[in-house]
Amino acid sequence: QVQLVESGGGLVQPGGSLRLACTASGFALRDYVIGWFRQAPGKGREGVSCMSSGGGVTFYTNSVKGRFTISRDNAKNTLYLQMNSLKPEDTALYYCGQAALIMYGDSNPVSCHPRPGFDYWGQGTQVTVSS
Repeated sequence: QVQLVESGGGLVQPGGSLRLACTASGFALRDYVIGWFRQAPGKGREGVSCMSSGGGVTFYTNSVKGRFTISRDNAKNTLYLQMNSLKPEDTALYYCGQAALIMYGDSNPVSCHPRPGFDYWGQGTQVTVSS
């Protein structure tokens, strides 16, 4: 049974940090492109950061480059998102899920999206950045 459980969200002041975790069961994260997505009130789901199955390709949406870092612990079957220098516009519900990377050439990811057909979203973890 495929299950994803996100954790680590919370209320943080601008400039603060959070580390999100996503623990998977029913499949191995290392076998899939996997990513973090977020959805703010009134907005669509946005691909924040994704990682290839081998871990050699990572994508970050422009607004988080240099502030967020995606990583994976294969032994724990857990995906992480280290978020530093948080801004109010980072406020959203964050989810992890199987993803698809859109590439330019062999090594330049330009976007990531939920994998078509993937429908095992967890409950998400809320990140609120506010003073």
